[in-house]
Amino acid sequence: MAVLVRYGMVGGGSGAFIGQVHRNAIAIDPRVRLVAGAFSTHADKNNAVADLYSLDNDRVYSSYQEMAEKESQRPDGIDFVSITTPNSTHYDVAKCFLEHGIHVVCEKPLCFTVEQAEELVRLTKEKNLIFAVTYTYPGYAMCKVMKEMIAEGKIGKIAAVNAEYVQDWLLDELSSGDYSPNLSVWRTDPAKSGISNCVGDIGTHIEHTVHYLTGLNIKRLCATVNRFGKPLDLNANMLVEYEGGINGAYWCSQIAAGKLNGLAVRIYGSEGSLEWEQHYPDYVRYTPKGGATQLLSRGTGYITEKAASVSRLPSGHPEGLTMAFANIYKNVVDALVKLKAGGTVEPGEFDYATVEDGLAGVKFVKAVVESGDHDSRWVNL
Repeated sequence: MAVLVRYGMVGGGSGAFIGQVHRNAIAIDPRVRLVAGAFSTHADKNNAVADLYSLDNDRVYSSYQEMAEKESQRPDGIDFVSITTPNSTHYDVAKCFLEHGIHVVCEKPLCFTVEQAEELVRLTKEKNLIFAVTYTYPGYAMCKVMKEMIAEGKIGKIAAVNAEYVQDWLLDELSSGDYSPNLSVWRTDPAKSGISNCVGDIGTHIEHTVHYLTGLNIKRLCATVNRFGKPLDLNANMLVEYEGGINGAYWCSQIAAGKLNGLAVRIYGSEGSLEWEQHYPDYVRYTPKGGATQLLSRGTGYITEKAASVSRLPSGHPEGLTMAFANIYKNVVDALVKLKAGGTVEPGEFDYATVEDGLAGVKFVKAVVESGDHDSRWVNL
């Protein structure tokens, strides 16, 4: 099959976790090929990735600015860039590629400030480009099934939402002193993470996943934000009020001993409930009103929702994080292929988080921190 879509990556140098996850996920799609990159400011790490993927020397760049400039001038230049750098660079890198007319896929959070996010939204529309934000978890097949079940009315009218994303990898930060044995300590540095660590890193996943599943938009929220004497938050609790008066409760933490990567979402309605947990992503717990709780498994014939077709493996063969990313990229590539064939992409036509979703995440983080810093007052979004 001929390569239909070419991409480049900024970030993801040798030894970087998330960049390799992105590359592995994209590689599942035979229509796409990595052809360029500015993977690291360290030449050895930059070249190591380039050698691994057999990139041409003239398409391995020392900076993202050089990459955007030169790739935009090539007849065989990249169709999109995947941005996998630390949070502090997302805005500058994304803006640069948008200004050069190149489609963007960016890690979350989108950027630091609402003003920056609004600028990226404006540029995306002005240039008529695709901008996807890799909020991972709606990429899972059973998240998509759950979304469809809610839309079908299988749990009736939504009455309440409860969600959490809890980890323990920063538990040592509660100890006295400045030493930290953790690898990604840049996340606790305001210069690299902005106004928030925990909420910006994992709390935004709660906000987006709930919105994706339910369609609910947060009207206002109040929060407690716990820093434990550190520059940025390690734990936060949030009460949210959605448009329409429905309420929800969120908790995110990186100091919850025994919790690894515990995103869990529970949606309660007038006719039943649905629960999904990232540790067991192939399953959804469905309880119809007055009936027994059912454990629905991905890849089985009894799931009638169209979203079940997203499954790539038979039931009992676990699909994991890489496949969730792959499902996001597949939808982005589908949109790009349509554009390259002369078509147009309508809003909402393809299932991926947009730059507008990224803006919503930035507003969420700002509101949580503002509320937590002002005696947990309600803050409108």
